[in-house]
Amino acid sequence: MIRHIPNLITAGRLILAIFFFALLSAYQYKGRGDPTLLNVALVTYAVALFSDFLDGYLARKWQVQSVFGRIVDPFVDKVLVLGSFTFFAGKNFIIPDPAFDDQHVVKTITGVAPGIVVILLARELLVTSLRAVTESSGTDFGAAFSGKLKMVCQSVTILVILLYVNSLHDLEVSGYEPEARHFRNFCIWVTVVVTVASGALYLRRGRDIYQKGTTNA
Repeated sequence: MIRHIPNLITAGRLILAIFFFALLSAYQYKGRGDPTLLNVALVTYAVALFSDFLDGYLARKWQVQSVFGRIVDPFVDKVLVLGSFTFFAGKNFIIPDPAFDDQHVVKTITGVAPGIVVILLARELLVTSLRAVTESSGTDFGAAFSGKLKMVCQSVTILVILLYVNSLHDLEVSGYEPEARHFRNFCIWVTVVVTVASGALYLRRGRDIYQKGTTNA
C-alpha cells in the first residue's frame, strides 16, 4: 500500500490543477466572479506545489519510483505551470491601460504577455522532443539542475503574480503598488531568462549526446 502513496499524491495534484483552473476560469478582475476565488486559487496552488515536493520526497525515501510517477508527475507540473501563465495572459486579467484615454486599449494586470507563454511552451516542446529522440536510442535524458531551477522560478513567479493581483487594492491604497509591480515584473523576466537558458542547455546536451553517438558509430 505504501508504494502507491506517492502516485496517489501525484493524481491528487492533477485534481487540484483542474480545480485551480476552474477557479481562474470563474474569476474576472473587476468583473464576473467573487475576488475570493483568487484567494482560494492561491491556496490551491500552494497546496499543489507542496504536494509536488512531497510525492518526490516520499518516492525517493521509500524507493518506490514508478513509471506512472515518471510520466504523470512532470506532465502535471507542465499543465499547472503552462496553464497558469496562459490564464494570466488571458481576458480574465485584462484591464484598461491607464496610459491611454481610449478604454479599448488594454493591458494585462498580471504582467504576462502572450509572447511569454509562447516562450515557455516552446521550451517545453523542445525538451520533450529532445528527450523522446534521445531516450528512444537508449540514452538517459533525465531532468538536469537547470530544469529544476526553471520549475522553481516558474512556480514562485506564479505565486507572486497571484499575491500581487490579490493585494492590488491594498497596494494602491498604501502606495506600494509600483514597488510590488516592479518585483512582479522582475520575477517574470527572471523566469523567462532561466527558461530560455535551460532550453539552451538541454539543446547543447542533446547535441553532445548526438555527436558522441555519431563518433562511436
